[in-house]
Amino acid sequence: MSSEFSDLTFSEDELHRYSRHILLPEVGATGQARLRDSSVLVIGAGGLGSPLALYLAAAGVGRIGIVDDDHVELSNLQRQILFARQDVGQEKALRAAARLNELNADIEVVPHVMRVKSDSLPTLMEGYDVVCDGSDNFTTRYAVADCCQAMKKTLVSGAVQRFEGTLSTFAPHRGGPCYRCLYPDADESAALSCGQAGIFGAVTGVIGTLMATEALKELLSLGRSLSGHVLLWNALDASFRSLALPVDPECPGCGHPSERETP
Repeated sequence: MSSEFSDLTFSEDELHRYSRHILLPEVGATGQARLRDSSVLVIGAGGLGSPLALYLAAAGVGRIGIVDDDHVELSNLQRQILFARQDVGQEKALRAAARLNELNADIEVVPHVMRVKSDSLPTLMEGYDVVCDGSDNFTTRYAVADCCQAMKKTLVSGAVQRFEGTLSTFAPHRGGPCYRCLYPDADESAALSCGQAGIFGAVTGVIGTLMATEALKELLSLGRSLSGHVLLWNALDASFRSLALPVDPECPGCGHPSERETP
């Protein structure tokens, strides 16, 4: 993703579509052109990936990759707002791509119908500026986080359960903590899925939209990054908390922060 653009021209439709962005001094025409030249890889087209991808597409991110190997189920429709009743039984990544192009035909949406595996992630992530992980298991989260760290990709990661959600940005290549600084050794067998613990549908909307916000901020270099912090939201208490997340010098993932690249 380049910080300079040779083409700041927009069609009449683009000017009208993105006028509210362009009016913002912090974004403007230059920022909107930057979004048009940017790319985001979305891991998981579920409860988090749905609002996340919709807002990225609406914002005009030029290329969005959608990774999911699952099919739409009726129980998904309670929270996975990319899909409709007629999509049940179809591949999520393909239906998500079609829905995003219905929203914005001027962007490129690349469906990846595949299960996330460590050996395929480097090729998958290559060419994307930011990775957003909305997967629902620690095996996938660790694999994505480790690959992002190795490839120096910024990772926006969200998780939800019942009435709560968490969100953070991981950029160890900029001197911040990695995912394993937060979860050094998670017990996959002890983690309950949405199908086991339940999920209040709108919670995924809140956290997924916040993930989109943080990804757009990263692409535009706006405001304060969530790197080094974890945002916690409790729907029942209507409360947000932001906790500092320092680099763990004994982290099994990054460790030895003095040896890492800093800004």
